[in-house]
Amino acid sequence: MTDRSSPTELIPDERIRPASVVTRILRRPELGAVLGLVIVTVFFIGIANPVMFELSGIVNFMAPAAQLGILAIGASLLMVGGEFDLSVGSMVAFAGLIFAACVVTFGLPLPVAIVITFACAAAFGFFNGQLVLYTGLPSFIVTLAFLFVLRGLSLVGLKWATGGATQLRGVREAATDTPLDAFFYNLFSGDAFEGLFVWLAAHDWIAKFPNGQPKVTGVPVEIIWFVALAIIAAVVLARTRYGNWIFASGGDANAARNSGVPTRRVKTSLFVLTACCAALVAILTVLDAGSTDARRGFQKEFEAIIAAVIGGCLLTGGYGSVIGAAIGAIIFGMVLIGLTYTSIDQDWYLVFLGGMLLMAVFFNNIIRKRVTGER
Repeated sequence: MTDRSSPTELIPDERIRPASVVTRILRRPELGAVLGLVIVTVFFIGIANPVMFELSGIVNFMAPAAQLGILAIGASLLMVGGEFDLSVGSMVAFAGLIFAACVVTFGLPLPVAIVITFACAAAFGFFNGQLVLYTGLPSFIVTLAFLFVLRGLSLVGLKWATGGATQLRGVREAATDTPLDAFFYNLFSGDAFEGLFVWLAAHDWIAKFPNGQPKVTGVPVEIIWFVALAIIAAVVLARTRYGNWIFASGGDANAARNSGVPTRRVKTSLFVLTACCAALVAILTVLDAGSTDARRGFQKEFEAIIAAVIGGCLLTGGYGSVIGAAIGAIIFGMVLIGLTYTSIDQDWYLVFLGGMLLMAVFFNNIIRKRVTGER
């Protein structure tokens, strides 16, 4: 009996047709960030002092990259979910005020101050999310308003806590009163794996001073926090149901809601997470400096969003990568510190920020259109 199937029935659905290796690579949202990292690395290898790529130089640019990267992780997840938070930089200053005031002004134990700081940040993140969802206002406008509100509260609060100054000092001394305080202090400040680095120096694996002490005493804890958060967030986004909900909420919130996705809860939780990332940066930087001030976190909201865009996050939501955002933060750290290893004026860093944003958006749009077939 002859087969009377129509020709169209023999053609496989294009949605299940295997994609080529090149197409799969182009679909990766972090492709632009990887290419950018390669270009920036080659650039500095060519013109910078070779010390920049020694262990001490790498630690120097990874420390600020880690602080920005923590903010960028939260920003990227929120952008994939279809929202923005322009208040994270001001949240760093406000959370720093809360933390420092708890430790210095009120004399609270360090773990209690840490819990209160995260709770306050989460409360503001929750309020931001609810305000966006129940008023229907764009998150860009709502969080832009809170950018000024939180910065103003930081100024007022610091003047109240210090009697008129805009800097609160004495955090480091007040944060190590008891063994429990010292334990938590070491979780959020200083270097990790110091014993390992001493061993590596003793066996000539890393550079050391004439007295035998390593030139790099350990890995700054902010780098550990950054790497750990990046891995956890990447796994959650790519391998869990909650990650699928984030993509669905940012791609088409109405369709996702009709499919049973709790879009309100998802978006609210992302606002809370972003605020808590800012609180973590505040704690890390306040303990590192031993003080806080009203300008802490200034303009970091824009750098975090730019890092997320470089990492492949679309401004329209529903597409992006945590790993790409982390790489974008590393690029910023490399440029910020790398310029000090050259004769180039460091003010060019601001030009770089704007240029990288334009190039990232342009590149991401071209790649997305070629892969999806859009015109």
